[in-house]
Amino acid sequence: MATTAKPLTVSQRALSSPLYIAFYMFLVLLGNVGNSLVIGVVGEGLLREPGVARSSDIILVNMALSNLMVSLTRNSLLVISDMGVQVFLNRNWCRFMMGLWVWVRSANVWSTFFLSAFHFQTLRRVAPPVSNVHGHPGPPRSLIFGLCLIWSLNMIYSIPAFIFSKNGDTNSTESLMLVSSTTRPLLGCIWDFPSAYSGLAFATSSMILHESIPICLMSITNMGSLLALYAHGQARRAAKKSPDAPVVSRIPAERRAAKVILALNILFILSWGTSIISVNYFNYNRGSSTEWLLIVARIGNITFIALSPIVLAVGHRRLRAFLASILTRLIALCHHLWTCKLHK
Repeated sequence: MATTAKPLTVSQRALSSPLYIAFYMFLVLLGNVGNSLVIGVVGEGLLREPGVARSSDIILVNMALSNLMVSLTRNSLLVISDMGVQVFLNRNWCRFMMGLWVWVRSANVWSTFFLSAFHFQTLRRVAPPVSNVHGHPGPPRSLIFGLCLIWSLNMIYSIPAFIFSKNGDTNSTESLMLVSSTTRPLLGCIWDFPSAYSGLAFATSSMILHESIPICLMSITNMGSLLALYAHGQARRAAKKSPDAPVVSRIPAERRAAKVILALNILFILSWGTSIISVNYFNYNRGSSTEWLLIVARIGNITFIALSPIVLAVGHRRLRAFLASILTRLIALCHHLWTCKLHK
């Protein structure tokens, strides 16, 4: 007896539509190019002036690097999969890739929080975030220790992903979703926990450690930064009225930095918040809206990586100057080509 193919659902048709694929590809390319520019432009400034390394620039490069690693190792592969290229890895490579995805995604979350925490600490000191003017060459030891701690601890956390994963086939479906690793099977790699309870335990710990806690801490540090800026603004107004009042410097620059970091954190909370709600709805509910919410999760996962370089370009002087020079050259090139065309 002949079998009939199961009709595609509305969400499955949306995933395979050229419009969705083109939109997702645009976000991935934007994230790859934007974060590469942040690493290149800001990193070049750090290498050019190693004796006066700005700690904030080092943290920005670290955040952009983690964004780029997530985009290259995960989102770019999703684009290839959406275009119809089917690749299936063996068991060992699947374990490596699942562990890599959990590691870089978790490190990406805490690298973003580290930027917010650093700015809050800077405002509490009311000191310029420039390092090593009179000290030892290189960035502060505490900063390097913090960044190494982020990557090493998240590496330890990703160990279960190297163990409890396996390779599937074209008919494999994912029964467990994690924001920090996957919202759909990729390269045939799926989770393989001993029991459903152990899988949900790992998913719950991931939700708490790498989703809920960082978002709460970002909200707290952002509120603390805003309150600190308000207090410093009051001190500046008092200084104008009384010559004996202490003068608080660098407040305009720190206020601009606070706006950029606040915009980054709001963007992060919105993108990760939608992804968290969608993925945990899949894990614990499995209602009728699951497939649509997973589409939202996929878009949410890439939104922060794609748009954060644009937010940084608005507030970072060196990035603004670089983009302005690029636009000037493009305008001059277009004008030259148009002039040559008219003369012909």
